[in-house]
Amino acid sequence: MACSLGDGANGPEGTAKAVEQLLLDAGLPLGEGLVHAAQRPSLPVSLLVVPGSAVLTVQHLKSQFVPPETWLETVGEFGYAYLIFATRPWPEGAEPGDAETLAAFTSDEAAVASAAHVVLPARSLRS
Repeated sequence: MACSLGDGANGPEGTAKAVEQLLLDAGLPLGEGLVHAAQRPSLPVSLLVVPGSAVLTVQHLKSQFVPPETWLETVGEFGYAYLIFATRPWPEGAEPGDAETLAAFTSDEAAVASAAHVVLPARSLRS
């Protein structure tokens, strides 16, 4: 699951609106089912996976992250990742990676229902 920290100049509400617009401009519908990026080659969303890290690109926005090793192994095995782009920002004051907050955030039906869902092929430097 990808989400903003809600720390933009216009606060959590402004950040949520900016994320919504970014996703819609990228052709990702919010709360309307699953997009298969392999079936939409012009989709300006991509995932580059290299040993130990990954880079997610949505139009002009790039985010590098270090996923858990099990995530990297699974993506390597299947060749794709199912990503959920939340429009709701990460809970204010919560530390990124806090397991209890993460569990509550990812199981919140409203957050998941208002998100964009996409299956992305995992590109590598070799592909």
